[in-house]
Amino acid sequence: MNYRPRGIRNNNPGNIRDDGTQWRGVKGNDGAFCVFDTPENGIRAIAKILKSYQSKGIDTIHEIINRWAPPSENNTTAYVCAVAEECGINADKLITSADWPEVIAAIIRHENGQQPYTKDQILTGIGAAA
Repeated sequence: MNYRPRGIRNNNPGNIRDDGTQWRGVKGNDGAFCVFDTPENGIRAIAKILKSYQSKGIDTIHEIINRWAPPSENNTTAYVCAVAEECGINADKLITSADWPEVIAAIIRHENGQQPYTKDQILTGIGAAA
């Protein structure tokens, strides 16, 4: 049996909760999380959220993950460490949109236990968020 995590099945590799935001390509939800028509649209939503965080001064891995996966629901410390280590970026270093491909790939891996998307798919999603 080939197990696919919820985020991969939903084309929502960031496991973005459905809060009513009208994301491009959203087909509904699975009771809690958005279901996107393509992985690229799910990745685009991750990039749009990172862009929103950046505009609010949330621009380090530590700050991003604490907002993305709050300690009230997650082991945020482990999540921050995993993303920082995978990216090779200090968790408190200012990141820019140039770092997003690696950060998004690390978020996807942490959220799903795997990161099955190509660099092109990730870059397409990020590009669509511009």
